[in-house]
Amino acid sequence: MNETMVTLVGNAATAVEFRETATGGMARFRFAVTPRRRDRETQLWTDGPTSFYTVWAWRTLAANLAGSVAIGEPLLVQGRLKVREEEREGGRRTFVDVEAVAVGHDLSRGTAAFRRVVRTEPALTASGRSGADGASEDDSAASRALREAAAERAAVS
Repeated sequence: MNETMVTLVGNAATAVEFRETATGGMARFRFAVTPRRRDRETQLWTDGPTSFYTVWAWRTLAANLAGSVAIGEPLLVQGRLKVREEEREGGRRTFVDVEAVAVGHDLSRGTAAFRRVVRTEPALTASGRSGADGASEDDSAASRALREAAAERAAVS
């Protein structure tokens, strides 16, 4: 199947919304891309019209996004372009989504410190659950990573 892969350069327009699902984490956020060009007459840079995309991420990428991205941060997003149309409020609307494969900070506009997330294999009991409370270790690893990232952001603020 041919898919349209895109790389977008822009800014996070909304906070990352993260949810746990039966198959792993899911995250989404709105992404703003504004082209800039040099106006030869005025010798100034001018902004073009801003395009907005909804970026979707799954599993590990979703959890890492939730702990790493804030509103306004410059990012690069690579993923599969998805265009859909829906009937809303009596009219037909077009939505453009990107199913992210990779997301990173734009280092031409700032610095970043990478922290590798350690993956752990859950040790399952005979019932297929781990721990006395039935919480999965995989769930706790993702939750722990999110709590640590939130604590680091709070400490810096």
